[in-house]
Amino acid sequence: MALIVQKFGGTSVGSIERIEQVADKVKKHREAGDDLVVVLSAMSGETNRLIDLAKQITDQPVPRELDVIVSTGEQVTIALLAMALIKRGVPAVSYTGNQVRILTDSSHNKARILQIDDQKIRADLKAGRVVVVAGFQGVDEHGSITTLGRGGSDTTGVALAAALKADECQIYTDVDGVYTTDPRVVPQARRLEKITFEEMLEMASLGSKVLQIRSVEFAGKYNVPLRVLHSFKEGPGTLITIDEEESMEQPIISGIAFNRDEAKLTIRGVPDTPGVAFKILGPISASNIEVDMIVQNVSHDNTTDFTFTVHRNEYEKAHAVLENTAREIGAREVSGDINIAKVSIVGVGMRSHAGVASRMFEALAKESINIQMISTSEIKVSVVIEEKYLELAVRALHTAFELDAPARQGE
Repeated sequence: MALIVQKFGGTSVGSIERIEQVADKVKKHREAGDDLVVVLSAMSGETNRLIDLAKQITDQPVPRELDVIVSTGEQVTIALLAMALIKRGVPAVSYTGNQVRILTDSSHNKARILQIDDQKIRADLKAGRVVVVAGFQGVDEHGSITTLGRGGSDTTGVALAAALKADECQIYTDVDGVYTTDPRVVPQARRLEKITFEEMLEMASLGSKVLQIRSVEFAGKYNVPLRVLHSFKEGPGTLITIDEEESMEQPIISGIAFNRDEAKLTIRGVPDTPGVAFKILGPISASNIEVDMIVQNVSHDNTTDFTFTVHRNEYEKAHAVLENTAREIGAREVSGDINIAKVSIVGVGMRSHAGVASRMFEALAKESINIQMISTSEIKVSVVIEEKYLELAVRALHTAFELDAPARQGE
């Protein structure tokens, strides 16, 4: 008998019909002999609806009170699923984050989990019940309801799996696994049977939307085997694990991630003196703007050009900060570009294969795609290119690294 934590997202519980389908799936697993803890999100669109209600009262809702209102979405779905299971003859009980005692810090709207009291859950499992837990929420030391931020239900599922030492945490979503890249861009993309935490973390941080970064970090830290599965289609999904199988079959590259939400800023003619990077990026950081890629060039006249990327939503704010910095330090000019995108190749196989970056650059050169910035780590290479070439670049790289699924007979 295995202990499985199953998490179902908002689309999976988006209607009564779908909640009934989830109940059928949970019953099937229970009848196979598994102990089950089920974590649910709110119905798709419900959290946005609740936030909109709050903003009809005030543009700046008090964070504590906002947590009180948005946490009700999951309370609805857990009670409905528990009812659906009981109707099917499956003993079940639902708990909010407060009732389970998922203890968090007091950072409302973006709390972090500190501790989970697993005694109540273990007692219910021992009594033969399926335990249904509200995702996305917890309680702080003062008894106030807290929420974990967007995608927090994934983190709840992984955290419960870690606390209970579950055999597996299964994330049910609207895709049937992790693919080599987005199948909407590359129809030949393949579902991966297995991927490492390290690779998944890079893919998530670089634009892959299958899993939230925090949940992957949590799973890697506590070595919780994660499996991504489709809510309503049978299949093995993709297993995310700590193992790096050393075999001749392991591909160099596991996947290609991309992100359209990038913007680039350049400050030119900066005096090339010690501490200049901090003078430029310090005010950006102080404005709570996250910087991604950075390139610095030294010119012949003892000045430097400094380029970095930010999220496109932060572009205007960052540009204003940089203009102010340019005046203060005597830089020549500030320029920017919002029509860029980032493309990244990811794979632990890079560690044992030379020439991966040059192979990437060659594939892009063959398509006459200019590379504006480059960033590398041990298992990834990222480039910034013009956004209009994004899909062409992804398809070219997918083919160059032999990730295309083999054509079926007759195609």
